[in-house]
Amino acid sequence: MQPSLTLNSTSGTIFANCSKAKLDQLLWEEALLDAQKVIELEPSSHVGYQLKHMALHGTQRYIEAIEALKMMLAKLASTHSMQIRKLRDKSVSPSEAERAIRKVINVQLDPAPLRMLDTTTGILCDREAQINAFKMTTEYKQLRLSIMKHADIPMGCITDTVATYFRHVMLSHRWGENEPLLHDIQDKIVYKLNAAGLMKLQSFCKVVLQAGFHWAWVDTCCIDQKNHVELQKSLNSAFSWYHNSALTVVYLSDVPSSSKSGALAKSVWNTRGWTVPEFLAPKVIRFYQQDWTPYLDDVSFNHKESVEIMHELEDATGIDACALVAFQPGMKDVREKLQWASTHVTTVPEDIAYSLFGIFGIQLPILYGENAQNALGRLLQEIVARSWDITVLDWVGQPSKFNSCLPADITAYAAPPCVLPYLSEDDIQTAVSSLRHTVAMDKALKLYNQLNNMSYPGFANHRLRLPCIVFPVTEVRRRPGAAEGTLFSYGVKADGLDDLLITTEERLAQFSRLRPTRQTFLLVRPWDRRLLELPDFTDSDDAQSLGGWSEPESIDGSLGKEELTDSEPYSQALRLIARLGQPFGAFLLAQQRSGGYKRITSDCDIIAQVKDVTSVHSMMDIRTLEIL
Repeated sequence: MQPSLTLNSTSGTIFANCSKAKLDQLLWEEALLDAQKVIELEPSSHVGYQLKHMALHGTQRYIEAIEALKMMLAKLASTHSMQIRKLRDKSVSPSEAERAIRKVINVQLDPAPLRMLDTTTGILCDREAQINAFKMTTEYKQLRLSIMKHADIPMGCITDTVATYFRHVMLSHRWGENEPLLHDIQDKIVYKLNAAGLMKLQSFCKVVLQAGFHWAWVDTCCIDQKNHVELQKSLNSAFSWYHNSALTVVYLSDVPSSSKSGALAKSVWNTRGWTVPEFLAPKVIRFYQQDWTPYLDDVSFNHKESVEIMHELEDATGIDACALVAFQPGMKDVREKLQWASTHVTTVPEDIAYSLFGIFGIQLPILYGENAQNALGRLLQEIVARSWDITVLDWVGQPSKFNSCLPADITAYAAPPCVLPYLSEDDIQTAVSSLRHTVAMDKALKLYNQLNNMSYPGFANHRLRLPCIVFPVTEVRRRPGAAEGTLFSYGVKADGLDDLLITTEERLAQFSRLRPTRQTFLLVRPWDRRLLELPDFTDSDDAQSLGGWSEPESIDGSLGKEELTDSEPYSQALRLIARLGQPFGAFLLAQQRSGGYKRITSDCDIIAQVKDVTSVHSMMDIRTLEIL
């Protein structure tokens, strides 16, 4: 913004030109003296105030510079000159500039932690305190001046300045004894406190400050644990806070200085439940040893770019290095993610479920005291509701009181999912050719359409509505001398299936066709829509957008209720039958007095096999069962 140096008085014009020349030479103080002379000689002109503003800006006396700019704008307000009006229109008032900055600040802080430590002062700040701290900085004053002088300043310039200042660093660590809580540091300077347990916090803040960041967050003292609303917000937002951080510092309190490769894998930090999202979410991460030196003396900014460290973490966690480096939350590979968490523990039982909310992109109420089974049950229920992924039901262990189809503990997912024989494309083509001679088209298409029209799995009031292919059990007979400890082995026969041997802790009623029981037992194949070989619509975004219980489509793109009739759908139906003839993971269900069913758990996966794949009628009992 160059001032017009034509004034009413000759002396005023001379001083104005002198001030302008000294500004060009960066002689700020001398230019300021000349500008003051112009104001004295031409008090009604904006020129002196404009020169004064530019000189004060050069000396970084921003508060005075803004006052001079205000006076300049006031002088411009009464002018009738078109040229000066244009100059005035390019400027905005201080309040307008502040509103523009505040709007960007609000957007920037919305996905950030509610409270953070100012690493410069060592003081814990809420949102308003963070904003007030920004207003005291040179960056803020320069930005406000720039906006006042240039109303058309690009929004990107404002965003960049604000984003740079409010970058935050998160700490991932194992809680120790005497960890400082909110009330221990509130309204105090962290650097000046001497209480036990504060050394880690102080060292973390110093590391963050040395790295060039203003704001630091620690889960021990930056959350009001007694405020349920804040606790709910913090735990549900933790994954995004780590993801949006400029850096996440991992402190390995049990890894001595100068440790060799392998120490990270042995650290207790690796066993904590919350560490799973804390190392998956961030884009930038650094590991520090007991003495706050970088792990393996790796001084690079981002240890996610270290092949050696990522391979060590991959071996320790069982998580592929690619996922460690570029993890995306959501409903993809649900069973694998549950396996990642299965070996981790938390001090508070419910936290093993709460720590996984962010990994699956889920937000649910935090209800401490509900017990671990209920917390895990609510998580798994939500996963099924959003993804329709029945691999959640693939586990071995104790059943949950939440629902018998869900495990009581996350450790039930530790074993890899059951891997069954895979039909190659050549095998399928061979099977289809054979089935054309033995399976009538109308029966094949009827089976296909029945399965295609099945509803999706879902929970309501802890009850699972599970679409299944049902095989009624005709005989349960205990094997003599087959019991081991608390386990009982039973020979089980079901219509359409090969005989099975099932070992369980449950005492089952024995019966046969000649000596039936009033209680109904079923062996079921949970229906997996992937067997239809349709496009995959079960990713998190798609599943959510479909609203849960939409009507399925048949393979020709028409509504599911419309039957298939031509030869190509016949081939598709035969491909499905070929797949249904393969061994599958079955559930043994026992009917309860309420009418629903309970899953009878076994000590291993129950692998069933259809006796005769050409007997399509044996697979036509297709229902949606309610499991308690």
